[in-house]
Amino acid sequence: MKLLLTDSGVTNPSIHAALVGMLDRPIAESHALCIPTGMYGHPRAGLDRAWQFISGTSENPMVDLGWKSVGVLELTALPSIDADRWVPLVEEADVLLVSGGDVLYLAYWMRESGLTDLLPSLEKTVWVGLSAGSMVMTPEVGEDFIQWRPKTGDISPLGLVDFSIFPHVAPEGMPGNTLAEAESWIQGISGPGYVIDGQTAIAVVDGVVEVVSEGTWQLMRREEVASAGR
Repeated sequence: MKLLLTDSGVTNPSIHAALVGMLDRPIAESHALCIPTGMYGHPRAGLDRAWQFISGTSENPMVDLGWKSVGVLELTALPSIDADRWVPLVEEADVLLVSGGDVLYLAYWMRESGLTDLLPSLEKTVWVGLSAGSMVMTPEVGEDFIQWRPKTGDISPLGLVDFSIFPHVAPEGMPGNTLAEAESWIQGISGPGYVIDGQTAIAVVDGVVEVVSEGTWQLMRREEVASAGR
C-alpha cells in the first residue's frame, strides 16, 4: 500500500502531484472509497462533519478531486455484513480517502471490521489520510490526541510506519497547535515525530518516506528537544 499522510487533505499543487504520481492511472479514471468513520468518535466532529467529508463540501480537498467514482466504506457497518459484499470493492478501489476525527476510534473500527487484516494485500492501493486518517498509521499518538478510549484499553494505532505525526501546527496566535505544544508532545513519544501544517503531507512508498510541503514542518526527536533545553 502507498501512503499519502496529509494534515488537511490535498491542499496544494505539490501534494496533488504526489497523489497523481502514486496512482496507476489519472484521477478521472480512478475509483475511490471514502471512509468517514473517524468523525463519529471525536467530540468536535459528528454527523454534519461526516456528511461534509462524504459529499466533498468540507474545507479538505479529497472526495472532490474529480474521481471517476466515489463510494462510502463505513467501517462500523462491516462486521454486520458478509465480507464478500465489501472486500472485493476495497480490492478494486484505486484509492481510500480517510477522514479525520478520532485516531483511536478509527483504529478500533479498522481492526473490528477486518480492514486492517486486508491492508497488506492492497499493494497498489493509495491510502490518503486526513489528520486522524494519517495518524492512524503511526505507532503512537501521544496523550494530547486521545479523546476516546476503547474498552479493550488498547491505545495503540496501527504502527504501519515508524514515525508519529503532530498535525495542524500553526504560527503563534493562529488557530491550531503551537510549536511549543509539539515540543511538549514529543516528550511522550518514543520515536521520531513529524510536526506538520495544513500545507504538508508525508508520502510513503515502498518504505521510502518523503515530506511533500508548501508550508511548515519539522522532524522532532525527544532527545534532541531535551538536549536543546526546550
